[in-house]
Amino acid sequence: MRSLTVTGLLAAVAVLPLRAQRGHQFEFGPFGSYTRYDRAFNLSDQAGGGGRLGYFFSDVVGVELDAGYQSPSPRTGTSPVPAQLSFGSASLVLNVAAGAHHLLYLLGGYSRLDFEKQSPYRFTDNGVHGAVGDRVFLGERAALRLEARGVYAPSTKAPFGSSWAGHVIATVGLSLFTGAGRLVDSDGDGIPDKNDACPATPLGATVDQRGCPADADADGVYNGLDACPNTPAGAHVDPRGCPMDSDGDSVYDGIDQCPNTPTGASVDAKGCPIDSDGDGVSDGLDKCPNTPAGAVVDATGCPLDGDKDGVPDGLDKCPNTPPGTGVDAVGCPVAKDSDGDGVDDGRDKCPGTAPGTRVDAFGCPILFTPERRPVVLRGVTFETGKSALRPESYAVLDVVAQSLLDNPEIRVEVAGYTDNTGSATMNVRLSQARADAVRAYLASRGLSPARMVSRGYGPDSPLATNTTAAGRAQNRRVELHQLP
Repeated sequence: MRSLTVTGLLAAVAVLPLRAQRGHQFEFGPFGSYTRYDRAFNLSDQAGGGGRLGYFFSDVVGVELDAGYQSPSPRTGTSPVPAQLSFGSASLVLNVAAGAHHLLYLLGGYSRLDFEKQSPYRFTDNGVHGAVGDRVFLGERAALRLEARGVYAPSTKAPFGSSWAGHVIATVGLSLFTGAGRLVDSDGDGIPDKNDACPATPLGATVDQRGCPADADADGVYNGLDACPNTPAGAHVDPRGCPMDSDGDSVYDGIDQCPNTPTGASVDAKGCPIDSDGDGVSDGLDKCPNTPAGAVVDATGCPLDGDKDGVPDGLDKCPNTPPGTGVDAVGCPVAKDSDGDGVDDGRDKCPGTAPGTRVDAFGCPILFTPERRPVVLRGVTFETGKSALRPESYAVLDVVAQSLLDNPEIRVEVAGYTDNTGSATMNVRLSQARADAVRAYLASRGLSPARMVSRGYGPDSPLATNTTAAGRAQNRRVELHQLP
């Protein structure tokens, strides 16, 4: 079985970008060849020679013509007569990789092999070929060219009983260049040295048309080498072009105006610690983040309270209060609280509050709640069958007036009610008159009349039965209804 060695198809090879520009260049020169013929031809391996002429349309693609001659001898025979082989080919050339001093290529195309002299070596074969080679440059205009080529004749005319033939040719030649010439690119940035304004560009850096590296984010690391190409202006970067953050606060070195921030502290856009409560302990480290201004704190940001009176040191104007002593907001013992409502007498505007009554900051009963429940003014009474207030009502109404003054946002309806004794019309008039009397008294204590409306409901909405004297007494009343 004959063996055949043929170079692989060019279409299966990916073309790599070239470092040297060679477009519009002519290449020509002689070569020496050495051929291993198809075994069926019974010809000895033979040296020969030839010449080639090529032209590059671009840095990658070119065409080439070559021709050569050999005179191989048969391996066996009583009177071996050398054959004469004239061959020629036309090729498409692809430059696939380049270095500073060499240019690898692939080629393929049509071959014609013309065997002459005498039978049985008097026939012509048409075939295809493929080759791989390298140009080793000796200067700007010359290169040593090395090539290995396979030739395949799918339908040989040789009278040796074979339908096809394959040959392998090795060549060594000298190539000379004209035209655009070989443009040297020492730093491999794609810009020839003669046009390169920055000839020492680091390998891999992206360059402009002048061959100078670009640095889009101005961090000192060139595009193409910069692993973090969008670094903010002013940030310090590592050799890869990535921003550094020495104190780990997420604000880059160079932008960070407080570069030694403690680990865990919250920082602003400048990298400086934030201290929302102004206690000297940064947010993120402050375990008591809402410390009152002026309070003395420990290392964790929590207020100190030396006398344990509930007022932090620094705010406590009476720092040595005995244990158990009630103090005011500044840490000083509270004044006397006669009615025990938690508001000292000096601030208590309603000093006679009944025990257990919820009071506001001024010691007055809390009459109005978010639920807007009606407030029954117990103790507010009138002359029988009249709208005149009895004097004992004044104390109750004074408390009501103070509560309304302390809560200026509240508006009320003064609602008057009666029992069902007498006619309904008279009861409605009486209840309206009594409601008006209460409204007038509250206005006399400083309340704006615009905050109050009065209305008489007569015997409507009784609180108790009207069949007993006690029930009728409960139903004769004045209520305050909180308005929206």
